[in-house]
Amino acid sequence: MTGWRFGLGMLFAMVLSNQAAFGADPRYPDWPCQQAKVPEISLAAVWAGPPLGDAETKWRDDPKISALAAKLAARRIPLEDAQKEITEFLSAAAADKANAGKLLFAGLFDTLNGQRASVMNGLERVMRKQREAAEKIRDDTIRLQALQDATPPDQAKVDELGNQLVWETRIFEDRGRVVKFVCEVPTAIDQRLFALGRTIQQELD
Repeated sequence: MTGWRFGLGMLFAMVLSNQAAFGADPRYPDWPCQQAKVPEISLAAVWAGPPLGDAETKWRDDPKISALAAKLAARRIPLEDAQKEITEFLSAAAADKANAGKLLFAGLFDTLNGQRASVMNGLERVMRKQREAAEKIRDDTIRLQALQDATPPDQAKVDELGNQLVWETRIFEDRGRVVKFVCEVPTAIDQRLFALGRTIQQELD
């Protein structure tokens, strides 16, 4: 029983520390990351090339551009390989290089912004689950304390709820570790888009 009481103190500390991270920015109460939430990538932050004009919408009408943008946006493709493919593609475009470059960047911008939004929405969904899980752990911890304080305590119920709390806590902690990892993804997408955009600009100069 003493071991359980020590464990309960640890559970309370863990739940409180995780709840303190929820809603650090009142504008985005479900945002879990230390990095500030920036809902969308600003075009001006990643593109210093010629104005995109109607390329912002017309890139979707070009099957070759659409396919290439989707391929290069995939993070499983090493950045260096993606940059090399951009250089080869634009070199082959010859006289139409400027238009092809603008279309390709517009496609990358929309595609990567979409990926980024999907990741961020997923993070917020997970954190809503974490908040619910934290409340469940807190409530079950209080229930377990009450069972332990009963005279006499029902040891079978104490053990059953104690084991349930161990399982709930493990899921909570595992999910928290995944969140910390995924929090790096939006920044990685920003950096990829900036690097690919810079490669396109260098080819158009």
